[in-house]
Amino acid sequence: MIDSTLKSTRERVLQTLLKNHRCTINHLAEAVDINPISVRHHISKLEAEGLVGAEEERHGVGRPRHVYFLTEAGLEHFPTRYMRLTIRLLGQLKEHMPPEMVNQLFSKMAADLVQEYANSARTQGLSTEQRLDMVKTLLKEEGFNIEWEKIGDQYHIREVSCPYFHVGQNHPEVCWIDQTLISTVLDLPPKDEGNLRHARESGASRSAEGKGCESREGCWSPSS
Repeated sequence: MIDSTLKSTRERVLQTLLKNHRCTINHLAEAVDINPISVRHHISKLEAEGLVGAEEERHGVGRPRHVYFLTEAGLEHFPTRYMRLTIRLLGQLKEHMPPEMVNQLFSKMAADLVQEYANSARTQGLSTEQRLDMVKTLLKEEGFNIEWEKIGDQYHIREVSCPYFHVGQNHPEVCWIDQTLISTVLDLPPKDEGNLRHARESGASRSAEGKGCESREGCWSPSS
């Protein structure tokens, strides 16, 4: 009973933030009908889970106040039609644009993503294992879940889950996003990048056949 009550209060806090976008503790307490101390407890939990963010806001004289809002993960907590819209948009792009232009568009998106991380990720001097751990961390920030292991002289990367899985069933170009990040951080030469791409595409084909639904795998041997 207590667990269900906590979940209900948590949902009401999230719903209030969804409706009002930015709220103070007092605003949330009034909307959810609980005391401010309890609201702070729920907000702290939601912040720890990455569903709610906070920032200071000035409102006249005196100390700034904290306002709270849903993060991107918090917004995704609610049912949306983003997936359907995305698939329709990609379908229209392919229908009205030459394949080469569509490929360039996805390549540019992947390159921009890599550049965002390149400013903070320092790979110089890192071992292959350290680079793989970095890849795992960076992709996790984008919603991917990967695992890696060394078998003999080869490194195997297995993609456990992908945030673009359903879109990728009909639009495999989205797979370039994580593949480009992996290839760049690992500093793969063209021949190894091609091997990784081929292995991952083979894994995607197996997924389409129902043999390993949300898993893709690639492997390569690091250059000596």
